[in-house]
Amino acid sequence: MVDGSIREKLSLRGAVLVKFLPFAIIGLIHLVTLFVDWSDGSTYTKLALMPLLLLGFVLALPARRGIVFVIGSIAIVLSWFGDALIASPGDLGFLLGLGSFLLAHVAYLVLFAWPLRQRPVPWPALIFAAWWLALVTILAPYIGALLMPVAAYGLVLAVASAAALGTNRLAAIGATLFLISDTLLAFRLFYPDFEFWQMNFTIMVFYIVGQGLIVLGATQHARAAASVSPESRIPVPQPG
Repeated sequence: MVDGSIREKLSLRGAVLVKFLPFAIIGLIHLVTLFVDWSDGSTYTKLALMPLLLLGFVLALPARRGIVFVIGSIAIVLSWFGDALIASPGDLGFLLGLGSFLLAHVAYLVLFAWPLRQRPVPWPALIFAAWWLALVTILAPYIGALLMPVAAYGLVLAVASAAALGTNRLAAIGATLFLISDTLLAFRLFYPDFEFWQMNFTIMVFYIVGQGLIVLGATQHARAAASVSPESRIPVPQPG
C-alpha cells in the first residue's frame, strides 16, 4: 500500500513536470545561445520563455480558474513584457520594462502573501531588508535620477522575497533566485566596471530557474488545495 502510494505520487509529479518540459528545453537553448554569444538566437529564445512557462502553468493546474491561476498568470505575462521591453533601445523601453517587472513582482508579492501563504514569515526574512539597504547604499552614487524608481523596485522585490518564505519550499527558493538575478542585473546596469565572465548567462540561469520554481510552487499549492477541497471529499456513488 505504501509503495503504491509513493509510486502514485511520483507518477503524478512526473505528469506535472512534463507540462513544463517545453519551458525547460527553451530555457536550456537560451542559455546555450548566451554562452556562445549568439545574440539573434538569445533574443528569440528569451521571448519564448514566459509564454511557455505560462503554457506549462495552465496545463499543470487542476483547474483553469481560481486566484492562484489569475495572479500567477498576471505575473508571468508582466514578466514577458519586461523581457520584451527592457532590452529595447532607448531609455523609454528600459523604463517600461522596469515598470513591467515591478508590477510582476507586485503580483508575486500578492500571490505569496495571500493564496500561497502557509505560515507566518520567519524572522530570517529580515535579511532581505538588509539586502535592500545595502543595494540602495551601494548604487545610490551612480544611478542619479533613477534612485527612487530603483529603490522602489528593490523594496518590492525584497518584500516579495520575504513573503515567499511563508509559502512552500519551491516558491521560496524561486523567489530568492529571482532576487539574485535582479541584483546581478542592477549591478551590471549601474555599478561601474561590474563585469565577470558569462555575466548574462549567470543572470539568466538564476532568472529561468527562479521563475520556474515559483510557478512550480504555485502549481504544487493549487494541486494540494484541490486534493483536499470539499468537492474532492464527496464520495462518488458506486454501482451496485
